Amino acid sequence: MEQAEQDIKRDIVFAASLINWLLLVSRQGKVRLTKWFITIPPKEKAKIVKDATQLVLARRVKMCNFLEYKDQKIVYRRYASLFFVAGINQDDNELITLEIIHRYVEILDRYFGNVCELDLIFNFQKAYFILDELLIAGELQETSKKSVLRVITQADQFEDQEGNEPKAG
Repeated sequence: MEQAEQDIKRDIVFAASLINWLLLVSRQGKVRLTKWFITIPPKEKAKIVKDATQLVLARRVKMCNFLEYKDQKIVYRRYASLFFVAGINQDDNELITLEIIHRYVEILDRYFGNVCELDLIFNFQKAYFILDELLIAGELQETSKKSVLRVITQADQFEDQEGNEPKAG
């Protein structure tokens, strides 16, 4: 059983999409998190954020979660009041991108205990930290939710120890 699980994880890693950028957007169009995995000039970033937000928010619930945008594809999924929006290359796999988004949401849920928009607003550093543990350069780095959560928990414990030590001087 364990070997089969490792084979599946390896297959997922090899088949993973390369995510160019990731946005978390509220239903009201407020950007809650942005992560860029490719180098883009600031004006173009602003245009992508504006266009992607407008395109995704204008779509109805029953519509497909993939859409064409310039030379990329936009893959999105709504969880409660947040849209998780990713930009990928034309030849990348949309379904794997959806799975990566879902994996990120599952980890956020476990860490925050049923994550909501306010958790991400007030703890955005943790949201970025979790994303950085999951993705590197737009590729899935760690498939194990437990491993990501263990690293985050260890970092929290280390921060607590640092905060409790008496200050020298």
